[in-house]
Amino acid sequence: MASQSSKGSVHDFTVKDARGNDVDLSIYKGKVLLIVNVASQCGLTNSNYTELSKLYEQYKDQGFEILAFPCNQFGGQEPGNNEQILEFACTRFKAEYPIFDKVDVNGEKAAPIYKFLKSSKGGLFGDSIKWNFSKFLVDKEGHVVDRYAPTTSPLSIEVRYKETAGLNLMGGRD
Repeated sequence: MASQSSKGSVHDFTVKDARGNDVDLSIYKGKVLLIVNVASQCGLTNSNYTELSKLYEQYKDQGFEILAFPCNQFGGQEPGNNEQILEFACTRFKAEYPIFDKVDVNGEKAAPIYKFLKSSKGGLFGDSIKWNFSKFLVDKEGHVVDRYAPTTSPLSIEVRYKETAGLNLMGGRD
């Protein structure tokens, strides 16, 4: 497998879904992605999951995908196993977007996809992910175009998504 530094886009990675299956992220070529590290017991959980579901419902048929990566590195706020995480997200928040295997986003054991995301778009205080619900907007070619803080409302990213997807403000294609 190529080293992380030789990877040029998100599409060069293979990750595990929440059921342990390999997912080649090249299947998302041509789609705009919002990649988010999620947690079920965070103060930001309700607002983020609710808004992520609304955003996904509105744009899933227009080339938009949300990729959710559970993470337990911040205050132990994602303690469940993958089955429990899926049950929580899909039942309580009606999440229809893909939820992947629980990962580390920082440190030596950080998932390669997160090493790539962070190296592509450092944060205000360096590359480290600061908390749950950090968000990366990725264009159709798999390049990171923006990084958002955990407190950034997913719905506030809508205009930037539309620009990245080539949608006009009325919701149709330009």
